[in-house]
Amino acid sequence: MQLRSGVASKTAVLMALAAFAVACGGGSDAAGGKPQVTKESASGANAGTGSGSDTPKGGNTDFDTVFNTEDRIKQALPDPASMKGWTPKTGRAEVEEQPKSAEQCGPDAHWDCTALANGVTKFEAVGETAYFTIQAYADKKAAAAACGREKDWSATYGKAEVPPVPGAASHAYYRNAGNLDGLDLTMCLGTVIAQVRLEGGGSSLNPATAHSLARIFVPRIQKAAAAS
Repeated sequence: MQLRSGVASKTAVLMALAAFAVACGGGSDAAGGKPQVTKESASGANAGTGSGSDTPKGGNTDFDTVFNTEDRIKQALPDPASMKGWTPKTGRAEVEEQPKSAEQCGPDAHWDCTALANGVTKFEAVGETAYFTIQAYADKKAAAAACGREKDWSATYGKAEVPPVPGAASHAYYRNAGNLDGLDLTMCLGTVIAQVRLEGGGSSLNPATAHSLARIFVPRIQKAAAAS
């Protein structure tokens, strides 16, 4: 999972996940253990607010909304109430004061160079860590270009067989980062790129787990896009 680091911004705010929960009206679940992934949850029937159809509830799958505020990013990221059985750890949202244009980034820049905002939140369960990341772009054209670059960039890694995620163009791969093996699931929809990453020494990197978490994430993004 690629995250921009060292970017100074007057509007950048680092927030604990508890603050995300307060802002979004969620509460933490103290149960602890990771929920069992069943055949139903892998198909989306029991995964958070997933609809089980090609169109997630709560918004248009091809939205024009620009995620250029911290509040909209916070709405899109999963909160403790939607992640029962997982322990919330950290979260942040950042908005770029001076986002770069495609011309400024050039043809060799990383795929997230033109992003104008991003957010990430982290949850843990027994032996496993789940990261949810969102990169926001100025319009659908810029997001589509970044999605194409990300897909080309990730093509060198081993493919992970994760089922398609309703409401988004998605692909998944296995990647080692920081000496930890991980499974990265990338989803392109509207004006954003969203990613779910599983990692951890005890993680089975189960594609069904990644898929069920994506079925929580995508509807939240759609609802945030539809919010006034």
